Amino acid sequence: GKRRDCQQCGFYCEEYLLPAQVGEEELISLIRTLNGREEIDGILVEQPLPRGLDPHRVLWSVDPGKDVDCIHPHNMGLLSMGTPSLSPCTPAGVMRLLEEYGVDPAGKKCVIVGRSTVVGRPLAMLMLRADATVTLCHTRTPDLKAECLGADILVAAAGRPGLITGGMVKE
Repeated sequence: GKRRDCQQCGFYCEEYLLPAQVGEEELISLIRTLNGREEIDGILVEQPLPRGLDPHRVLWSVDPGKDVDCIHPHNMGLLSMGTPSLSPCTPAGVMRLLEEYGVDPAGKKCVIVGRSTVVGRPLAMLMLRADATVTLCHTRTPDLKAECLGADILVAAAGRPGLITGGMVKE
């Protein structure tokens, strides 16, 4: 899907489909090669990684300037300080969607269901930067329904289809 989306937008895209038994050093070597190529502006490592690979070691080998998910500690640190060098792609898309529909997060209660480093946490930081009051929930949040019903802006990002139902969303 990402390759198709890149083609629709006219982005240059390369896809590397590696075997599940890929070695950590082999994967990091590929990432380092891509880091060094000037025509590559962004690198996205699909997760979850195969068993036996250290996700931190692999993901942190991506050049922070090419880290489109902004999960490198450098980028996450800048994001948490309110001065990101890059915007994390999916959370930035959520913010853009709100902008397109004329929804200003300032002063609103935003509930994000999902705490991943790819969507939930960075989105919480972007919402805070937009002056929203943010509650970060997850699948083990007690009385998730009550949390969701209190939201002016509700974002489902837990990766579990059907977790949020119509009865959990206020009018």
